[in-house]
Amino acid sequence: MKQIATVDKILANGRAEIVVARLSACAHDCHDCAGCGGTPTPIHAVVDNPIGAQEGQKVVVESSTRQMFGVLALVYMVPVALFFIAYFATASFGNDALSAGVSILAFFLGVVPAIRYDRRIKRSGGMTFTIVRAF
Repeated sequence: MKQIATVDKILANGRAEIVVARLSACAHDCHDCAGCGGTPTPIHAVVDNPIGAQEGQKVVVESSTRQMFGVLALVYMVPVALFFIAYFATASFGNDALSAGVSILAFFLGVVPAIRYDRRIKRSGGMTFTIVRAF
């Protein structure tokens, strides 16, 4: 995954702190929409700086696509898959309330591995991002 960021500070050990605009489904075209009323908040992250980018420079930051797809699968696919498996497994009982309840419970149980993985990643220093080029 690649993203454009601005170098905020140069840190020791070949690292830098960057500022990235938070991306969302909203295009932040607020004058056309005014749906959420929110403004984008920046994200600060510490990244590897092998190219020696300087403060204030716009840079391209990259993370491991494989690691990102693993996170996406864990966060989005596992809960949804458990929801449908639980629903179809309990649908044969003929009780819609039971099917719905068990499905919702399975969905939330599917979120538990994502939470545990997030905590493990934070303890180990988080995902690794690298500055790959400067503008």
